[in-house]
Amino acid sequence: MPDLPTFPQDRAALLEYLTEQGRTKLPGVLGLDILEIGERSATMRCVVEEKHLALNGYLHAATIVALADTAAGFGCVGNLPPGGVGFTTLELKTNHVGSLLSGPILAEATMTHGGRTTQVWDVTVSAEESGKDLAYFRCTELILYPEE
Repeated sequence: MPDLPTFPQDRAALLEYLTEQGRTKLPGVLGLDILEIGERSATMRCVVEEKHLALNGYLHAATIVALADTAAGFGCVGNLPPGGVGFTTLELKTNHVGSLLSGPILAEATMTHGGRTTQVWDVTVSAEESGKDLAYFRCTELILYPEE
């Protein structure tokens, strides 16, 4: 297992830490911005640019999945059970119900199950300006603990 970072316990410090650490990784490369990490929740935003589009000119499904999965993952990190040091995604599913060509999109993640071993997160991705839902995402996160 790779060395896991020690995440700040304070949510404001965690948000800053995740933003900084993500700059050179997928969240930063795609322009995914964390807005809030709350109690059993997280919110992220992405302004759709050409790099987020499929060849047909519409928003690429992978952009939505990356935004939703990152929101759920950051929410998980902000809501780890006692002793948990990280997570990995076990399963994910997305129902795409709309698309757009440009503008900001929001991912609002909510923990629907928070156990010692797993967490289940639901994420709604919507167009920020119209409020139109674009996708419904669900994932299961496996909670990681230090090796004993």
